[in-house]
Amino acid sequence: MADVINVSVNLEAFSQAISAIQALRSSVSRVFDCLKDGMRNKETLEGREKAFIAHFQDNLHSVNRDLNELERLSNLVGKPSENHPLHNSGLLSLDPVQDKTPLYSQLLQAYKWSNKLQYHAGLASGLLNQQSLKRSANQMGVSAKRRPKAQPTTLVLPPQYVDDVISRIDRMFPEMSIHLSRPNGASAMLLVTLGKVLKVIVVMRSLFIDRTIVKGYHENVYTEDGKLDIWSKSNYQVFQKLCPPGAWRFSHGNSKTSSGGVGRPGGKTQQVTDHATTALLHYQLPQMPDVVVRSFMTWLRSYIKLFQAPCQRCGKFLQDGLPPTWRDFRTLEAFHDTCRQ
Repeated sequence: MADVINVSVNLEAFSQAISAIQALRSSVSRVFDCLKDGMRNKETLEGREKAFIAHFQDNLHSVNRDLNELERLSNLVGKPSENHPLHNSGLLSLDPVQDKTPLYSQLLQAYKWSNKLQYHAGLASGLLNQQSLKRSANQMGVSAKRRPKAQPTTLVLPPQYVDDVISRIDRMFPEMSIHLSRPNGASAMLLVTLGKVLKVIVVMRSLFIDRTIVKGYHENVYTEDGKLDIWSKSNYQVFQKLCPPGAWRFSHGNSKTSSGGVGRPGGKTQQVTDHATTALLHYQLPQMPDVVVRSFMTWLRSYIKLFQAPCQRCGKFLQDGLPPTWRDFRTLEAFHDTCRQ
């Protein structure tokens, strides 16, 4: 079906109106030229004033005459039709039941939201790319020259590359020893010994840390068959996971008669193993997994003074019988679990 466009415009009057607009512009230009030239070409002052006034009045009459002609022609031109050709999309607005199926208005709204979503997604992408490296801990003075130039970015990394990264991290921290083993194939398991304070079992998938278990320095971390025990929790409350309500919390031992144990019934509290799990979720940079492991080890190294550093907020060494077990992810400062909130 051919589209019928009702223009309803007098084309001859429209052409004359364009000519009238040009004549009006010329008349207005002559008025300003008259004002610019001023009083000239007369010997006496009185003669110059009369000639200027007469010339200026003639120009104003010309402007008035051209403006009246333009108004007359504008009435003859007519008004264009308000029905613009929308082709097939124009049929959508002819829906007789607008309340039930407002398809045309919904399409327009969806188009606007799509443009907004694309715009904001572009802004978010630019901001995230700028802030991608700010979720890593201090690099302990490692210069950029010592970093490898080409780093794999896939989820499956060769074991040689993983061994090289762990070896470099082991050399970074003299007070920390890292023993790597692969008891179940390609996946690596790390036994990290931090001074004489604690031991950490780190389960890895390629170069990505999957989980951690923190135990005391003198605790046994192996099973009966000689493999790393990744399931049993620590015997010390300071390294255990969530303490259930009503349980006694002690810094050493599980019973009320343990030496050095001071505690009281209480609610839930997070200990070092829970903080290590939180650190795994904080340090995330899939494009550079070696930076994630190095940042996590830097954060873990801050526990070298677990029983010696006071809380940065309350200044106490013990609170409810526990040392400050929380370490800030950026500053590595020590806090009690309740003081950091």
